[in-house]
Amino acid sequence: MNSKIISKGILRAIGILAGIVLFLFLLNKIQSVIIYIIIAGILSLISRPIILFLRRKLRFPNSLSVITTMILILALLGGLIGLFIPLIAEQGDSLSLLKVDGLQKNVQNVFNQINTYFSSKGIDVLSEIKNVDFISQFKEIPNLLNSIVSLIGSLSIGLFSVLFISFFFMKDSRILKNGLLILVPGKTKKRFAKSLETINDLLSRYFIGLILQITILFISYTIILLIFGINNAVVIAFLCALLNLIPYVGPLIGAVIMTILSMISNIGQNFQEVMLPTSVYVMIGYLIAQLVDNFVSQPKIFSKATKAHPLEIFLVIIIGGLLFGIIGMITAVPIYTAIKVILKEFLSENRIVKILTKDI
Repeated sequence: MNSKIISKGILRAIGILAGIVLFLFLLNKIQSVIIYIIIAGILSLISRPIILFLRRKLRFPNSLSVITTMILILALLGGLIGLFIPLIAEQGDSLSLLKVDGLQKNVQNVFNQINTYFSSKGIDVLSEIKNVDFISQFKEIPNLLNSIVSLIGSLSIGLFSVLFISFFFMKDSRILKNGLLILVPGKTKKRFAKSLETINDLLSRYFIGLILQITILFISYTIILLIFGINNAVVIAFLCALLNLIPYVGPLIGAVIMTILSMISNIGQNFQEVMLPTSVYVMIGYLIAQLVDNFVSQPKIFSKATKAHPLEIFLVIIIGGLLFGIIGMITAVPIYTAIKVILKEFLSENRIVKILTKDI
């Protein structure tokens, strides 16, 4: 009898493990579809206030509200693509194989000026770099640009899938909700549904807050770059503003990119008199914009959107980054917000939960 029970237990355990392995295997195979659904869900959350405004204030029918919102999203996407095409075309033309020799001369001239400048200050940091043939690497840039074009072509299917799924999520917000409720036991469905409504509201405000943050930074960066006459100021500002979606790490990457592109914008001019001062002034402006964002805009926007203390958000982002890297940093706040709402619904009597969710 005992041997039969043990055998059944072993077989059951093996079956469970096999089921878990199969489930993980299937998730790996359909991970692109899951990513499409997540992106579509985020788009539906961001567009929810627009749809509600069109329905309630302008008395649009639901389908017309969704179609109008989709047109606005497509127009915005088209505008962003149109914004980057001139920059890509210009860089592709200047970095083509026919002009690599001229680019090499300009970059070599910059290196020589940098070396002369630091040598005059008694700093011989570029003595070894001067003899290294970095310029030959520029010949690989056209191939990289071709790869990017191919990648954009392959992403067209993903874009269509996201827009298609988003349309139905926007048209019937209960689709995603009902799909999640299928996985929830019957006794807790009402409470879980209530949690989903709160999560939906908070995350909508959070993603709109992100858009507001990026917009403020974009305007600030554009003004700074235009003041110092940097080419393609709008595109560079938008790119660096988007990098702020990656908390703490993104602004550092943006600073490096803005510095490099500011120097490239003045390539061929005197390093000591033009390139270095301009880059320094641009970085000072960038630093001021980041300080305003970190200590004024971001705490107010995110604390109001997620109803969490700025220190709480900071710690959550750091922990998410330590556990899951950059992806963890980006998704930390939305996931933490959802967890807080669920904990309040199901463990509202817990002392720690009470403290963390007192403002929700």
